[in-house]
Amino acid sequence: MTEAPFHAAIADGPDGGYARWLHAADGVQIRVGHWPHPGAKGTVFLMPGRTEYIEKYGRAAGDLARRGYGMVAVDWRGQGLADRALPDAMVGHVTDFAEYQKDFDAVLAFARAENLPQPWFLMTHSMGGCIGLRQLMSPHPFKAAAFSAPMWGILMAAWMRPVAVALSTASRWLSFDNRYVPGTTETTYVLSCPFVGNSLTTDPEMWDYMRQQALACPPLTLAGPSLGWLQAALTECHALSLMPAPDLAVVTALGLQERIVDTGPIHARMANWPKGKLSLYPGAEHEVIMERPDSRARFFDEACALFHLHL
Repeated sequence: MTEAPFHAAIADGPDGGYARWLHAADGVQIRVGHWPHPGAKGTVFLMPGRTEYIEKYGRAAGDLARRGYGMVAVDWRGQGLADRALPDAMVGHVTDFAEYQKDFDAVLAFARAENLPQPWFLMTHSMGGCIGLRQLMSPHPFKAAAFSAPMWGILMAAWMRPVAVALSTASRWLSFDNRYVPGTTETTYVLSCPFVGNSLTTDPEMWDYMRQQALACPPLTLAGPSLGWLQAALTECHALSLMPAPDLAVVTALGLQERIVDTGPIHARMANWPKGKLSLYPGAEHEVIMERPDSRARFFDEACALFHLHL
């Protein structure tokens, strides 16, 4: 556990943030970030989505700090400044989502070594929601959780699904699983798409926040996923869909303009989660945490109100 680069200026988070290098059980180097909070009520583990990195959640750390919580975030393998699997570093690639659980275990080991304030709470976005749900299916240290647009399914046309399954599976057998998923770009989304019509946020300030980070530090960015990642993601989403909800209190935020993850599995999961609440956000796109101020305030208020009940 050694000091890692941390871009505080572009993160725009609370003072005192820092990053460390960690090594997962299989030797892959990842990066963890921590924003401590004096007298914290507890610590929130914010598990990012695909393409994301620690600094993107600097403002989220500020939102949590104002509500009394410290925050941990991570660069999953294959993104941010963590080790990347392929020579083309812009391809998001893993062969099995179980690899991400090794990263999660390393983050938890870091938190224990640093004796981070308890209780611990889970907060996730998109792909992080898939990884986080798997973590909750086994013994875990979290008292409650908040999900933002969890990737419990990938949005695609019904006719495309069997094609995607067949193509991504064949890519493994025929050794072209390192190629981009057809139709995805080789440039990170916020630099290849205009604000008007984007599928992430309706807030121009948060869009500019993400763009300026990508321009200031290109090594943090990631482009489209590989066929191998797609096959692993489809397999994991299906496996999780067959498992009952964990015995944990959760709130899940979902924008009504969601166009990236499949909303059907979210509604199905939350309808059968005894201690779960589905919170819908009119006018919001995929990234509720990066949405307009009223949506962001509502998300953090609801999440922290739930956390407060489990202090």
